[in-house]
Amino acid sequence: MSAIPSISIPAALVASLLCFFGDGRFPENPTAPPTRRLSTLERMRIPRLEAVHTDIGNLAKQRREVPPVQGLREFRVICHSHASDSAHTGGTLPEMLADAKRAGVHVILLSDHFRPPRDFMAGWRGIHEGVLFIPGSEARGFLIHPQASIMDRMDLPVPELLRSVTTHGGLAFLSHIEERFDHSMEGLDGLEIYNRHWDAKRDRTTLIALALKLTNAREVAVLAEALRRFPDEILAAQIDYPSDYLEKWDSETPRRRLTGVAANDCHHNQVFVVKMADENTVIIGTSIDPDDRMQRVSALLRPSIRELMKGHRPGDSLVRLDFDPYLPSFHSVCTHVLAPSLDEPSIREALRRGRAFVAFDWMGDSSGFRFEANARSAEAPTAWVGDEIHLGGSLELQARFPLPCSRIRLIRNGTQAAFARGYSLRHRVHEPGVYRVEGWLRLDGEDRCWILSNPIYVR
Repeated sequence: MSAIPSISIPAALVASLLCFFGDGRFPENPTAPPTRRLSTLERMRIPRLEAVHTDIGNLAKQRREVPPVQGLREFRVICHSHASDSAHTGGTLPEMLADAKRAGVHVILLSDHFRPPRDFMAGWRGIHEGVLFIPGSEARGFLIHPQASIMDRMDLPVPELLRSVTTHGGLAFLSHIEERFDHSMEGLDGLEIYNRHWDAKRDRTTLIALALKLTNAREVAVLAEALRRFPDEILAAQIDYPSDYLEKWDSETPRRRLTGVAANDCHHNQVFVVKMADENTVIIGTSIDPDDRMQRVSALLRPSIRELMKGHRPGDSLVRLDFDPYLPSFHSVCTHVLAPSLDEPSIREALRRGRAFVAFDWMGDSSGFRFEANARSAEAPTAWVGDEIHLGGSLELQARFPLPCSRIRLIRNGTQAAFARGYSLRHRVHEPGVYRVEGWLRLDGEDRCWILSNPIYVR
């Protein structure tokens, strides 16, 4: 989530938002991804969180190990990450490092907000306590990771800027696709195929409802209990299938190779607070908001505020709920990269080649997932995820998963080409195309997207 937007709450809207919404059941097209069954608010109910947590535990017991890729290791990589780089970032680099170690993260690609004259390439670089940091910036709609400073070229026209970034092995990805669906992919290494911020931006209803819950002592206690017991599940409640992002990716990859990465867009800025303004009013916002930018709510509109105010004075903090520490953000989604070693050149090259997959690991450890192409006459796989291969009469694609999937979808040029359930999918290839795989897990009766692979390009 990004910082909570300024929200006005008309009195007529309050009553309707105090109720949960319908479950959104619709007839499903078997060749399309399943539709969401529960609203975010329903997913955040403790019985639902308990059911999801139980299903995650049961799935973990069914884990099967998949043979590793010879000569390659698998690394958990966080892309699009912020620490101490703007007024709306609440986290720090030491905090990020500590939670990366706890989450088993190997690499963090920093995406500092562009703040001249500060040079974003002067940030953390190299191995820090076992975690590799690669500096970069979120600037002009891109995630850029040049090899050296380009501060004197940041104002160049986009084509020239991108050439400056990607020279000598730098990386550039299109960011926040929802703001630029029609943007050219020329000169880019790839794009975000999921961004946590987009889920929050298009779910204002939940943000308003949470603001209302923060003014009710009983509901605040329930939220606090849910956060204590189920931090990963709470943060993931808003996650939806990134159909808009994937549509952009699928429309572009038949024309050029593009690596898809996950954008955690983590800031540690969703610490929701309620403060007492006066004897009749509270202000609601996040820990990064100045008081004069927070939403004012009157006890005349929400009488339950009185209970929160008992024993307090103006200026006192009444509620503080931390929804997005780096740890659950890192658990939530990451980009798994296959590279020979944990060093900057290897990680950069693997990302450029698309030797990666995106996984929502809060649902289950995706380590070991494999997507490969095999010629039946060959003893070993002919191509791995990210590779190109020529169509042959005996070419077969195979996806193998460490957990049993409720749905496995093989996508060719944006259209489902094959379907399976369980631990694997095999498909005989009869036509060229850009093939990628999705794995879905069933949690609390919902099929939820777990793995999005980068493609194998069959020419």
